[in-house]
Parts: sequence; structure tokens; C-alpha cells
Amino acid sequence: MKLFLDCSDTKQIAELYDTGLVDGITTNPTLMAKSGRDPVDVIKEISNIFPFHASISAEVIGDQWEMLEMAEQYLDIGPNITIKVPCTPEGLMVCKELSGNDIPVNVTLIFSQTQAILSAKAGAKYVSPFVGRVDDNSFGGICLVKDIAKVFKEHFVRTEVLAASIRNVRDVGRLFEHGSDIVTMPPAVFEKMYNHILTDKGLELFEADWNSVTHNP
Repeated sequence: MKLFLDCSDTKQIAELYDTGLVDGITTNPTLMAKSGRDPVDVIKEISNIFPFHASISAEVIGDQWEMLEMAEQYLDIGPNITIKVPCTPEGLMVCKELSGNDIPVNVTLIFSQTQAILSAKAGAKYVSPFVGRVDDNSFGGICLVKDIAKVFKEHFVRTEVLAASIRNVRDVGRLFEHGSDIVTMPPAVFEKMYNHILTDKGLELFEADWNSVTHNP
């Protein structure tokens, strides 16, 4: 059971990594565009925050050869880089080639069980079903994760389910309940995992009781 951040803000990543609760990072071209920086520089900075055995997903785009070329640039950064490819014929060909050389690959933009099966066959270390985006289109994102996890378990598939596109805290627990190995989320969702109204009320009560004892003569 691992928690990843879906983020390219290196300052925010460093702060949350210091909690000791973050296991890895996923990024995508949209997040990279928001950073306004060279993606290779961003990935390099993130890679330096984490130990060598962590997973930092760096996404590649373009045709098969462009993706392989981009992958080489990212892989030069360090041993904790995972190459992230789309679930397309070209993306899975890249996955097959990289995984054949023991390079970890995260196949993204997964919206069906069959896409996850193809990705596993191509040697993916991770598949990333987009839970929130599936929900947006009136399908069940958590049910998709459950279906993928079930078929992987029944057929002894080692590919890990990395649930992505997370919109709320409640889904995090439910995704682990239904077989997700990893959940990646925006920092805002991660920080809300600490919160519960009953925890706040309990702390208020404990503090009031403590003060009533310590302030009495």
C-alpha cells in the first residue's frame, strides 16, 4: 500500500516528502506545463528528493521513436525514474521494449479492464486507471479498479494497479479496499487525509480538559 503525489511543484513535493508518508511521484504534460520549466530539470529535481528505490513517473509523448528518445533523457537522471507511456499501440510497443530491458513503465490513460490487460502483457510495472475521469463520464472508477485488480490476482499478474485522477479523500480508502496497490493524488487531497471533524472535536475536548487541570491552583 503506497501513496504517491500527482504533482510537479518541487517545493511542495519536498515539504510533503518530509512527512515520511509519500512513496513516489507521478507527473504528466499538463502538470509540467503549469510548472513553466523544462520537464527534464523538474524531473531531475524531484528525483534528487527521493531515494533510489522510489518511483518518479516521467511521461513521454509523440510517436514510438520520439517516446524512446525522451525516455533516454529521463533515464539518464537516475535509477528511480519510471517511464510513463499512454495506452496506445505505440505506447505499448515502447512499454514492451523498455520493460524487456528491465526499465519500469507506468501505462497511463487506462479506462478499461482490457486496456489494463494489454498493458500487463506489454510488461508494465504499473497501470494507471483514471478513477475521477471515469466517474465524470458516468462510469464507476472504483469498480474499474476492482475489476482490474481481480483479474490480475486471478492470473498472478505482477503489474501493480496505480489509481490516478483522484478527486476526494473518501476514494483513497475505498480504492485500497478494492485492490489498488498505489493511489496517486494531488497534494490537496493528501493533506485532507489527516482531517476529520471528530478528531478536531476530540482535540478541543482534550485541550480543554488538560487546561482545566493544569491551570487550577
